Amino acid sequence: MEKKPIKTFEDLYVWTRAIELVQQVYLLTQGDKLSQDLGLCDQLRRASISISTNIAVGFERYSRREYINFLKIAKGSTAAVRSLLKVALEVGYIEQAECEELYNSAVKLSRMLAIQIQALNKSL
Repeated sequence: MEKKPIKTFEDLYVWTRAIELVQQVYLLTQGDKLSQDLGLCDQLRRASISISTNIAVGFERYSRREYINFLKIAKGSTAAVRSLLKVALEVGYIEQAECEELYNSAVKLSRMLAIQIQALNKSL
């Protein structure tokens, strides 16, 4: 299988996975209980959007160090998503299975970002 050259942030697999997480979060936050808590719903959506946005913004920067910093911010946003999912679970807005699915997606995304950060740090 031939690798596609990465020319834009849209070509990044990690960005594609981040967009998938946003879609999952939006589907989850349309549920009756969670959608009524506007603060938590908005924060969860914003945190998920922050991941893909920071990957994109960092990629468009001219400095590899800046790109790494934006990837670190994106990684931090994966932690925010995980924390907010646990809050939603604990207050009874979502079911355990829903929480685990998105939580695991956020963990995988965080690991992908960590690997990318490490690789970029080695190439400095």
